[in-house]
Amino acid sequence: MKNKFILVAALAIGFAGCEPEFENEVNADYTSGEADFTRYVAVGNSLTAGYMDGTVCRVGQTYSYPNLLAQQFALVGGGEFTQPSYAEDVNNLGGILGVPGFGTRLVIDAAQGRPEPIAGTSTITLTPQAKAYNNMGVPGAKSFHLGFPGYGALNPYFARHATSPTATVLGDAMTKNPTFFTNWIGSNDVLAYATAGGAQADGVTPATDHNATGNLNPATYGFNDITNSGVFNNVYTNIINTLTANGAKGVVCTIPSVTSIPYFTTVPYAPLSPTALGGAANITALNSQLYGPLDAIFTAYGEPNRINALTATAANPILINDADATDRSAQITGALTPSLGAATAAAFGAVFGKARQATADDLVVLTASSVIGTPNSAAPAGININGVTFPMANKWVLTATEKARVAAATSAYNNSIIAIAASKNLAVAEMNAVMNKLITGLQIETNSIYTANYFSGSGTEGQVLFSLDGVHPNARGYAVIANEFIKTINAKYKSNLPLHNPTYFPGISILPTN
Repeated sequence: MKNKFILVAALAIGFAGCEPEFENEVNADYTSGEADFTRYVAVGNSLTAGYMDGTVCRVGQTYSYPNLLAQQFALVGGGEFTQPSYAEDVNNLGGILGVPGFGTRLVIDAAQGRPEPIAGTSTITLTPQAKAYNNMGVPGAKSFHLGFPGYGALNPYFARHATSPTATVLGDAMTKNPTFFTNWIGSNDVLAYATAGGAQADGVTPATDHNATGNLNPATYGFNDITNSGVFNNVYTNIINTLTANGAKGVVCTIPSVTSIPYFTTVPYAPLSPTALGGAANITALNSQLYGPLDAIFTAYGEPNRINALTATAANPILINDADATDRSAQITGALTPSLGAATAAAFGAVFGKARQATADDLVVLTASSVIGTPNSAAPAGININGVTFPMANKWVLTATEKARVAAATSAYNNSIIAIAASKNLAVAEMNAVMNKLITGLQIETNSIYTANYFSGSGTEGQVLFSLDGVHPNARGYAVIANEFIKTINAKYKSNLPLHNPTYFPGISILPTN
């Protein structure tokens, strides 16, 4: 399955302006109120760093919400605001040269009608900068990483600018002696689990929810595991105590629900049209040889709707591997042995023992769009089509059960964030509420409407606030986020700071050819 784009009108949107404009009135009565923006420091993860389109790049970084905030703070006495240097990214490709998993930024190739990494080789290196910056957002960082000595050894983004091999993110941030701060950390404590479909790095083995295990030692966590909420509370308390130790005021952010970001809402659970399945005759054969027998077995053991026959009149759900489903390997093997023989029946049992069809309660991840309907080289011959005759691996779908774990952790984290902020009389930016509004539509001050209707055609391309990775905002989205901070600051600290106009910022990146 591949997303198709209606690009003629969208091209105008993509090419509209490369730099933001700011319409601040020359004689406006802007004030800092009760806040002191002299030394502003931002801590967080990729959302703070200005990550978009799958990476950090030279131009993209300039649209980070901390940088946009600093521009408005400068109107009322805010001082210099620095970000890790990306001057070596001469072609604005992003990525990190020679580091696996850190590719160039995503663009839409208009000639092909799809998103893909921009052509070219990254020029960003791991040459140490050994310098603390005002923007201490580190992509990939979880809450407990901010105080981890030597975190640069685990994270190449921090390694580029850590002041020493044993430096901590929070320690480097505090060398700037902030008078004001923003803290948006915690998303990765649950988002890594969600974007991995609840799987470990191998894509198959279930990742762990440490709210269930009660494990309080984050040093033993896998990267995709869910952080225990007690650990999060303790770590977050320490972070805030450190940031406010010298009297700094600031804003903290709640963690968005994953259900509101396009990474989980773009690919439908039932994308298999009759045409995609090869027509009525092929559907009849699939029902006779695979879906029918499996349905009969599951029904016999009390699960009548785990797999249903395919229909030739509507789109069908994909076949998935549910790590939490009852394992029916033995029953499938036993039922099919008389007709298929012991060896073949055992192979079917192994493949379909935890299989089921996806439902509307499941979330198919964005990256699955290029996998559904393709051959799986590791699957047995004859049943090797991903999502059709071979269940999609754990990593491609966040199931209803996994989604509930994510929601419970997010709620617990947000309760801690709000309570800890209240104990220090800090402002709280309710980013969870803002992102959730994108499901039905978010109207901003210019009366523009923004939605989570990701790439549904030229009619909505300009209304989407997310970049091509489906998780992080685009430049326009970061402007909207910066405005939410500004509104929160104005309300809490009696400031009078101007908002940005998001319509002046670029949306998605479209190239005629790549």
